[in-house]
Amino acid sequence: VQLQACGGGSVQAGDSLTLSCAASGRSISSYDMGWFRHVPGKPREFVAAIKSTSSNTYYGDSVKGRFTISRNYAKMTVYLEMNSLTPEDTAVYYCKVWSRGSEYWGQGTLVTVSS
Repeated sequence: VQLQACGGGSVQAGDSLTLSCAASGRSISSYDMGWFRHVPGKPREFVAAIKSTSSNTYYGDSVKGRFTISRNYAKMTVYLEMNSLTPEDTAVYYCKVWSRGSEYWGQGTLVTVSS
C-alpha cells in the first residue's frame, strides 16, 4: 500500500485546512485509517482515526471539536478537516492505515499555523 498525503500549507490562526491521503496498491476497505502529527523534539501525537467496519471516529483531546476525519471508500482516501487552527497545530501530519499485522504510513505533509 502506498499513501500520498497532501493539503498541508501555511495558514493563519483561526483558518481551516483539509488534508487528504490517497491510498493505492491494494484495497484498504478493511483497514482502519488515521492521522498522526509530529513536532520535532516531541513524541508523535495521535490526531484522529476512523474504523473500517463501523466508521466510528476517534480524536485526540487537543483536536476534539475542531477536527473531523472522514473517508471515501471508493476513492480509498481519508480526509482530515481542520478548523479553528492554532499555532499549536503546527506539525508534520502523517496518515496511516492499519489492519491486523500490517500498517502503512504516508510521507507527511507540513501544516504551519501562524498567529
